[in-house]
Amino acid sequence: MLYLIGLGLGDAKDITVKGLEIVRRCSRVYLEAYTSILTVGKEVLEEFYGRKLILADREEVEQEADNILKDADICDVAFLVVGDPFGATTHSDLILRATKLGISYRVIHNASIMNAVGCCGLQQSPRRHSVLA
Repeated sequence: MLYLIGLGLGDAKDITVKGLEIVRRCSRVYLEAYTSILTVGKEVLEEFYGRKLILADREEVEQEADNILKDADICDVAFLVVGDPFGATTHSDLILRATKLGISYRVIHNASIMNAVGCCGLQQSPRRHSVLA
């Protein structure tokens, strides 16, 4: 099975418990390394997750996705993404390729800049109006 796992926005400990459990049992674990900036080094993630990570740059994900999907029909493969897995269209393409090859997949969502932007105070909030009679 192919797992797309969001890492959240902060440090190594922002991964969900579900995501961490999956990472620790996968045969291969890829770290997407081009759509977002990782706030900690790969080595920090490896130490916390207890697994070696394979860096996946844009070229590998877009043009050599078969390497990532290899044997994912018979073993578990994780694809880690800073933020949420669907922050880039290439991640959706990876799922389309897996589906075409008959490989099952699961998505483990996490916080992304799309929902973290609320901390800046720019979101709309209902205003209370008093009616004076």
